[in-house]
Amino acid sequence: MYLIFEGIDTSGKSTQAALLKKAFPDAILTKEPGGTPLGGKLRELILHEGVHSHKAELFLFLADRAEHYAEVIAPNRNKLIISDRGFISGIAYAMANHPEYKLNFLLTLNRFALDDTLPDLVILLKTNEALMKERMGAKSKDMIEKRGIAYLLRVQQHMIDILNQLNIKYRIYDASEPTESIHHKIKGLLA
Repeated sequence: MYLIFEGIDTSGKSTQAALLKKAFPDAILTKEPGGTPLGGKLRELILHEGVHSHKAELFLFLADRAEHYAEVIAPNRNKLIISDRGFISGIAYAMANHPEYKLNFLLTLNRFALDDTLPDLVILLKTNEALMKERMGAKSKDMIEKRGIAYLLRVQQHMIDILNQLNIKYRIYDASEPTESIHHKIKGLLA
């Protein structure tokens, strides 16, 4: 099973992905961007050095996604794959950066990068402005987080809209719920 955790920064997706890996030790835990050696370099470039062109950023995320699919997803399709982010984020951020880009266009690019392989399940952790402010606190912000909370909440709404339009199994959980409660619900989906 190919499972993707989605959500904007501070939603708790990385925490939930790690908890699920602990519950299923044989699972493959990975992330986008950064789940491959090339992806690690692209992640550093995008999140910490910064890219001026939103188009270049889109193509770098797609390059990471294609490499990630070839190196991690395809060879492990017979195992539980837990990915911290995936193509839903890629499309949502691209739509926030380029309102003129439509879902079908971005979906075509992502299907190409993924060899037309979409996840079996997407878990979206939905947050809100107050929770984001609380969790971000004094944490240092990467280049995308520096775009601000309103931007990130717009990305989150795009994620929800995308999931509602695709024929993919998904669940949305309130990120303000206790961590263990969310984890228990997610584990129940895989039982």
